[in-house]
Amino acid sequence: MTIRVLIADDQALIRTGLRGIIESAPDLEIVGEAVTGREAVELARTARVDVVLMDIRMPDVDGLQATSLITSDDDLAGVRVLILTTFELDEYVLRALHAGASGFLGKGATPDELLDGIRTVANGDALLSPKATQTLIARFLTTGRPGPPPDATVLDALTDREREVVALVALGLSNDDIAARLHLSPSTAKTHVNRAMTKLGARDRAQLVVVAYQSGLVRPGDAASA
Repeated sequence: MTIRVLIADDQALIRTGLRGIIESAPDLEIVGEAVTGREAVELARTARVDVVLMDIRMPDVDGLQATSLITSDDDLAGVRVLILTTFELDEYVLRALHAGASGFLGKGATPDELLDGIRTVANGDALLSPKATQTLIARFLTTGRPGPPPDATVLDALTDREREVVALVALGLSNDDIAARLHLSPSTAKTHVNRAMTKLGARDRAQLVVVAYQSGLVRPGDAASA
């Protein structure tokens, strides 16, 4: 199945470079380019987009506002947003995740990393670039700006196994890793992840990471034990 991609960036040179990389992949198709956040939202609604490559700093409506508008629109429930950022660990990472982005990728990524990133978020998985470790994401989620204290009640709908799975997702484990850790089949691990996403109203794994830290299920400095 072909993945339909929208490029949203106000710099023509960047858009041209991204287009050249994406068009080299037979399973990806460019269906539009936007130079403002507002245009990105409009094209997401009209061009049957699967993945939006979203720059943060754009005129009119910025990339974070545009991301929030896309992810909060029930008619665009299947659209994933991959944030492109110059500084992978800036304040915008936290805001991007809260806005509903499926992940982020530095503009210094290689072509293969970009293509794999698009495929990853299109598949419903979170993309946290290699330089941005889960511990750093946790730091942004807990200290990036003032917010409410952890609220564990949001996890009440989960079974004990689902809580365990969500914690491992937040620590960066893939479904295969989770399956091996908990002595499950990969399909069973995926089922637990999907059920947890449904119960928590999470669009994808990136949102599970947010919930895990905000609820106190996982804390900064935690690591998956061997």
